[in-house]
Amino acid sequence: MGQPRFRRGRALLAATVLLLAAACQSAGDTAASGGTDAKDDGSTITMWTRSPTATFSQTLIDAYNKSHKNKVKLTVIPADTYQQKVGSASGAKQLPDILAADVVYAPNYASKGVFQDLTDRVDTLSFKDTLAPAHMKTATYDGKVYGVPHDIDLSAVFYNKVLFRKAGLDPEKPPTTLAELYTQVKKIDALGGGVDGYFFGGACPGCTLFTTWPMIWASGETVLNEKGTESTVDNPAAAEVYELYKKMYKEGLVPTAAKNEGGPTWVQAFTEGKIGIQPLGATALQTMKEGPALEIGVAPIPGLTGGSNSFVGGDVLGISSNSKKAAQAWDFISWTLSEEAQVEVIAKNKNITVRSDLADNKYAQQDPRLGTFNDLASKGQTPISVNFGKTYNDPNGPWTATIIDAVFGTGSSADALAKHNPSITESLSTGG
Repeated sequence: MGQPRFRRGRALLAATVLLLAAACQSAGDTAASGGTDAKDDGSTITMWTRSPTATFSQTLIDAYNKSHKNKVKLTVIPADTYQQKVGSASGAKQLPDILAADVVYAPNYASKGVFQDLTDRVDTLSFKDTLAPAHMKTATYDGKVYGVPHDIDLSAVFYNKVLFRKAGLDPEKPPTTLAELYTQVKKIDALGGGVDGYFFGGACPGCTLFTTWPMIWASGETVLNEKGTESTVDNPAAAEVYELYKKMYKEGLVPTAAKNEGGPTWVQAFTEGKIGIQPLGATALQTMKEGPALEIGVAPIPGLTGGSNSFVGGDVLGISSNSKKAAQAWDFISWTLSEEAQVEVIAKNKNITVRSDLADNKYAQQDPRLGTFNDLASKGQTPISVNFGKTYNDPNGPWTATIIDAVFGTGSSADALAKHNPSITESLSTGG
């Protein structure tokens, strides 16, 4: 995982503008047919997904295609052009039957008529109340449900138990407050020999919010209002969080490369066993090879004086507005939520189940870290805003300027947040 799944390159702002201009064996533990109108009649169903989600989606599709008459045909689109592609296809009414969408874009898709209303279909699922709440909330617009969870990525503290031991720290006691985190980072950094205590992507706006907003939430504050139209990051807790980052960077506890890290290599140093603590996305665990220099522990991201939280990212699945095979599409979508798919396909491949009632599955029991992720999936948050991308993910957007000033500027983090907060709010509340 090179970066959080919700941050997908420099084309996002233009792509969002295009989008706005564009105007049977289903879930075995729900109704037998997966819903009132699910059909497994041998149809070919088309689906699009972004490149970072391709392997995950294809694995589910392969399992479905082997056991169903319907066949799902997947088209993988480069992440940086996905929004533009969807926008153009929406305007031309040439969308596929099923779209996998970055969860933070679900409100935009729903509000612009890209997705069909799935409310009645979701209501047929006996386990609907167990579906990842952050994803379900984000995929709900004006009281109607437009998508269901597909894959989950969430932020957590990753720490290297090998370096903990070398620094005289208990490898079974990750930080539970940011004060403890700082103390542990400092001890690990003192080891020297190319080892640093901490790392973050200073030039990666998505990486930064993905890993620092949970610290703010865990400290009892917010970053934007409930409607996603106003920034609330100008608060004391946020100022303390970014002041801590500024302090760690100034004290050399973080490599100087962090200032210019834009995302593609932000996990590399940790993977090489050179970083003690780094908040990352859960999917990173699947790509890291452990050995003598790296033994990975995971834990919730703590707040200033306690508590914990997580940014729940990933993708949702929805049926496109122009699909003529909604019943067949729902047959596949509802099956992906079934116990069979969630345990024997998703959990078996070390991914996070989207259902809380299946969190304690046999595969999670074999690796306690998966249990930690599953627990966070049910408790974490996903911010909701129609204008999320242009505000927070665009490298030229107001959040990028805010984080650079708050962490690397000459003034205080509090002053930086106060200075930039109005421009964030303006972006959130205008321009669609």
